[in-house]
Amino acid sequence: MSLTNKILMIRPKTFRSNEQTIGDNFFQKKELKNTNKVFKQVINEFENFTKKLIKNDIDVKIFEGNDLVENPDEIFPNNWIAFDDNKIGIFSMYAKNRRTEINYNYVLSLNINNYKVFDYSKYAEKNLFLEGTGSVVLDRVNKKAYCCESERSSKKLFLKFCSDFEYKPVYFNAYHVVRNKKRKIYHTNVMMSIGDKLCVVCLDSIDDINQKKNLIDNISDSNTILEINEEQMNNFAGNIIFLKSKKNETQIVMSDRAFRSLKNKQLKTFEKTGNIIKSPIPKIENYSGGSIRCMIAEIF
Repeated sequence: MSLTNKILMIRPKTFRSNEQTIGDNFFQKKELKNTNKVFKQVINEFENFTKKLIKNDIDVKIFEGNDLVENPDEIFPNNWIAFDDNKIGIFSMYAKNRRTEINYNYVLSLNINNYKVFDYSKYAEKNLFLEGTGSVVLDRVNKKAYCCESERSSKKLFLKFCSDFEYKPVYFNAYHVVRNKKRKIYHTNVMMSIGDKLCVVCLDSIDDINQKKNLIDNISDSNTILEINEEQMNNFAGNIIFLKSKKNETQIVMSDRAFRSLKNKQLKTFEKTGNIIKSPIPKIENYSGGSIRCMIAEIF
């Protein structure tokens, strides 16, 4: 299975700095003042971004957020749903106020028949969490799944997912320095991303030599490694996504902030791989602690 040109996105009805996620998401700002004003800016960022995707021949299915329940992070559907061949995963969320993001009506409205649904959401009751393609970075071509340990990414549940979806598991520890202390990286997809033949990864975030070697061996077995440093990771250069246009052209999607953090040599590597789509989403990044990749759930 290669890249997809069809994606699911949520136009949010609520957006704010989520007080229940800030404890382990050190990319997230603590305060959100002038909430109404910022929400309008977020919607503007969302609309401009989706227009760019559509202009570049990406098939974007946009659903409206929840009118009845406040879901401050509903702009990030990739954490609760993932599609893979004829399978759908519904995932368990770490923050209690994110669990209401799960919306089975979205899935039903896609008219996807003959899909087998694996619902892991019930594992939240057992304090086992796995937040979709935030926790798990999939090499869909070579059937490998990568996951760094955190409060949001249970090894036990990750291994179950890999068994159910038939992926080889690669589990490791990754950290970044926050206020002079090493902290676990909350989601794997902020430190690595995989396309057809290119993997973007922050190897500096992995201290364990054996884990790092195992990761490199698994990636380089089938992909070219484009290494980013920790500063670039903190600017969401790892939180990008590789898609296909309807004309089967590779589209590399990233935020403007991520793009500006990259060096010329790195950009040339991307340009050899495909077309770069960049969009500014500063309010989304600053107050949610997530970026472009988090906003997209690929549909296969």
